Amino acid sequence: QVQLVESGGGLVQAGGSLSLSCAASGRTGSAYFMGWFRQAPGKEREFVAAIMWTGGVIDYPDSVKGRFTISRDNAKNTVHLQMNRLKPEDTAVYYCAAGSLPRQPNYWGQGTQVTVSS
Repeated sequence: QVQLVESGGGLVQAGGSLSLSCAASGRTGSAYFMGWFRQAPGKEREFVAAIMWTGGVIDYPDSVKGRFTISRDNAKNTVHLQMNRLKPEDTAVYYCAAGSLPRQPNYWGQGTQVTVSS
C-alpha cells in the first residue's frame, strides 16, 4: 500500500499561483508514476499531470499546458504541482495519485480544495 497526503490548496484570485505538494509513504516503490487529478463539482475526475520515477513527464492536457508544472523529489517521496496563471475553471478538488500507469493510478490521496475567484 501507498499512502498519499496532499497539502497546499486554498483560495487564490484569478491570475495568481498556488503550489500543491504530495508526500508518499508506505510501499513507495510501487509509485512509478505520481501525479495529479482534479474534480470540479458536477464533473468527472480529470487527469492533470503525471511524472515518472525517472523524471519524465507525461504530456499535460491542453487545459493546463503552459501553466502547470509537475516535479518530483524521489529522495523525499514527494511530488509537487506548481500552478500559475490560475483561472476560475481550475477550481476543483485536486487529488494526488500514484501507481504503475499514469492515467490509471492504484492509490489516491484524500484531496485538497483549490478555489480560484474571478
